[in-house]
Amino acid sequence: MAFAAAMKIFELSKSFPKEEKYSLTDQIRRASRSVCSNIGEAFRKRRYPAAFVSKLSDAEGEAAETQVWIEFAVKCEYLAKEIGDELDKTYDHILGKIVNMINHPEDWTL
Repeated sequence: MAFAAAMKIFELSKSFPKEEKYSLTDQIRRASRSVCSNIGEAFRKRRYPAAFVSKLSDAEGEAAETQVWIEFAVKCEYLAKEIGDELDKTYDHILGKIVNMINHPEDWTL
């Protein structure tokens, strides 16, 4: 789900203005991709519950950051409000899953 959302952001951000290339475009892509990479790292570190939770906490932070960048994109009128709302809802769902994993690491760790 996080990977699909990051890919959607990548596609949508292609239409952002050129002057945003090294700011909003770069930041929203980086944060959305980081959610996925941190979840991947957490899974590989699942032998160690503390490391697992730590990487998931990083993913949680990046997902929240992605939501902030989505809000900026909507307010700057680079994304339609409906699309921004849909992405925000997707990240709420992703965050819910991450928080559940953080709260119950025993279900995921070795």
